[in-house]
Amino acid sequence: MKEMKVLLVDDEEEFVQALAERLKMRDLRSDTVLDGEEALSYVEDQEPDVMVLDLKMPGINGMEVLRQVRKVYPKIQVIILTGHGTEKDEEEAKRLGAFDYLEKPVNLDVLVKKMKSAYRRKMEDAMVAATFAEAGDFESAKKIMEEDD
Repeated sequence: MKEMKVLLVDDEEEFVQALAERLKMRDLRSDTVLDGEEALSYVEDQEPDVMVLDLKMPGINGMEVLRQVRKVYPKIQVIILTGHGTEKDEEEAKRLGAFDYLEKPVNLDVLVKKMKSAYRRKMEDAMVAATFAEAGDFESAKKIMEEDD
């Protein structure tokens, strides 16, 4: 199985760098960006498997990043990690297709478990689509790969 490609998006530079270091100690490599614009640019170039996304950022906020990513790259699994979210934000994020919604401070074990679950979901969807394609059912394969959950 290929290595999980993770993107951390948070405007709090010290927090996101510390999180990346803590993930690295658990053999999880991640890239970091500090705002929504950088996140969208990164996704366009490198398409991560899992994105851990803050909501409150200057410029393009996390909810708008989620909206755009799910529309163009529906297989990227997005986990919202916020310190300033509301119940309404959580409902909206899930409606838009976020894999999960977590609040800061988060237990690192919980976050890692959620990231691995999100990655498994992405890989399972890809394997199911490949099975249909191999059987010659390209229409079903296409539908699976385009599903927004």
